[in-house]
Amino acid sequence: MMGGKNSILPFKGLGIDIFPVSDLDEAAQQLEEMAEAYGVIFLTERLIEQLEPIVRRYEEVPTPAIIPIPSSTGSLGIGMARIQQNVEKAVGMNILDS
Repeated sequence: MMGGKNSILPFKGLGIDIFPVSDLDEAAQQLEEMAEAYGVIFLTERLIEQLEPIVRRYEEVPTPAIIPIPSSTGSLGIGMARIQQNVEKAVGMNILDS
């Protein structure tokens, strides 16, 4: 799991490997390293937004799966938007909108 320290620190208590980052260059390098070692990577939505070109590359391959989580400041809606896109791709229409 990678993101701002305040957002990801609680997950350490669950036994999840955490990688706090403080700038984009560090985050980009860390993501590339994590992609070699992990099949599933949790990123804060803010990082997914900021690292979009790198994240998009990994959408084209089976692993790693990059999973968005809200940051400590709240959700940006990126996670739900990705779920809607994947459902629409799978069934041909967005069945999640009410």
